[in-house]
Amino acid sequence: MKDEKNNKMIRRVLFIVILMICTFVYYGFAQECIHDLAGRTIVIKKPFQRIISLYPAHTENLFSLGLDKEIIGVSRSDASAVYTEKVRQKTVFSYHDGPEKFIAARPDLVLIRPMIERAYPALVHKLEQAGIVVVSLQPKTVQEMYNYWLCLGKLTGKEIEARKMIEKFRKGLEKIAQCVAKVPVSKRKKVYFEAIHKKMKTFAPSSIAIFVLQSAGGINIASDAITVRKTNIAFYGKERILSHADEIDVYLAQRGKMNRITVHDIINEPGFQLIKAVREGQVYVIDEKIVSRPTMRLLQGIYKIARILYPELFVNREIGEP
Repeated sequence: MKDEKNNKMIRRVLFIVILMICTFVYYGFAQECIHDLAGRTIVIKKPFQRIISLYPAHTENLFSLGLDKEIIGVSRSDASAVYTEKVRQKTVFSYHDGPEKFIAARPDLVLIRPMIERAYPALVHKLEQAGIVVVSLQPKTVQEMYNYWLCLGKLTGKEIEARKMIEKFRKGLEKIAQCVAKVPVSKRKKVYFEAIHKKMKTFAPSSIAIFVLQSAGGINIASDAITVRKTNIAFYGKERILSHADEIDVYLAQRGKMNRITVHDIINEPGFQLIKAVREGQVYVIDEKIVSRPTMRLLQGIYKIARILYPELFVNREIGEP
């Protein structure tokens, strides 16, 4: 009798073990969960297969992970993307669209960022009511970016590819760092990095853009900038910029939707003729897509800034395409 009970128990345990193994094999990964910036806990039973991305960085990273057919919709900003022609073949969605358009497309995942969550809560609520999983993600620092890539990997069954992205990015950083190390700290260029010209704002000292600048060997002249509402942007002001006029070796400005600026605009800003970089023709505008967005193309941004700062070290070197 005792042996029969033991045998039943063994068979039961074996059944559970086999079931777990079969589940793992079927889905390709153990069931996991992630937490988004809105406080949601998303249990990942299997990879999401029909994804709408409403933030270009999400879209670009999904393509970098090797996805394509799984991406059924992208944002309007993606329509002008240059990182892959495939993005132009996707249906365009906007947070201005009604929920009906989203629901009709039958997505199982809609990727957003906190700005959309705050500005369009009714849309998010309607999507969730329709049974669609909504995930809000946007890293502020490079360490958060690595975790963000892993989250995207877990959501899509591409965690191995996400880890490879991180490894490739770190190797790219090491390659640039080897060159930057040849410049003594005392001789490194001091840089003011503009985020929004009209409001004289720079980047938060812990932001991805400042990481890009520092990885390129630049010294952030506005390291005392005050962050705006826990964002990547920071207050500075013309008076404080001009207080460093004789120290600024290079004046950089990101160009994008938030800052449609030109070199001409900067050098003709009243009072800016006092700035050393303006006087010496060291004013440059750089695409925000390669310095602010949490994608593999940050390596291109780092290399481009490094080439501006230290052309003698980087003019004949190339960083491989992400």
